[in-house]
Amino acid sequence: MEVIELPGADCPVAIVDGLAATPERWREQAVGGDYAHRGDFYPGQRKPVDPAYFQDIGQRLGAIMRSVFGCRNSLKVDRALYSIVSTQPDQLSLAQCIPHIDDVAPGSYAMVHYLAHTAFGGTAFYRQRSTGFAQVAAAQHRTYLAALESDLAAHGRPAPGYIQGDTLAFAQIGSVDFAYNRAVIYPGNLLHCSIARPDVGHPDDPLAGRLTIAGFFHAD
Repeated sequence: MEVIELPGADCPVAIVDGLAATPERWREQAVGGDYAHRGDFYPGQRKPVDPAYFQDIGQRLGAIMRSVFGCRNSLKVDRALYSIVSTQPDQLSLAQCIPHIDDVAPGSYAMVHYLAHTAFGGTAFYRQRSTGFAQVAAAQHRTYLAALESDLAAHGRPAPGYIQGDTLAFAQIGSVDFAYNRAVIYPGNLLHCSIARPDVGHPDDPLAGRLTIAGFFHAD
């Protein structure tokens, strides 16, 4: 396991190789089922993961939350979703062209578990230039949104396409490479975005595309 610190963020990010004991089981279960677009931020299809997934990773996840994030009291899973980046760049919404946060609630965390064999792009973290925010707490959310509106008015809306590094409104402050059975775990209020490599395409086949499991949970 590797723990990294991001400039301007008051929290660690955990990079965990070999997270699942049976990663191929979860690749196989990704095939078929009720995939759909869920929410405004993720640029592709998603479906729920079998709850047994957390029996596979739960012991290790709990140890990481204790040792890296100091969470020793409780760990409550909100949801876990198979996720495949499949939206073509020219079809992206504005929300999918800029970094986002998952949750502003205290104790919220997110995890991305990479399950593709191809080295697709990983996950990048960002800082809003105008405010300096790399994390957005509940008390800062309105300030962040107002600054974003001002940024868009000053710089214009970004052209449709996956974000690649620095922009006029956001500075990339760190990234995690994609690797099979690797997971990245971070607080839910960190500004982040998937890295979608333009040279490998965006197939919607779970076994050929950028397959991940996105997990969302609360811990203290």
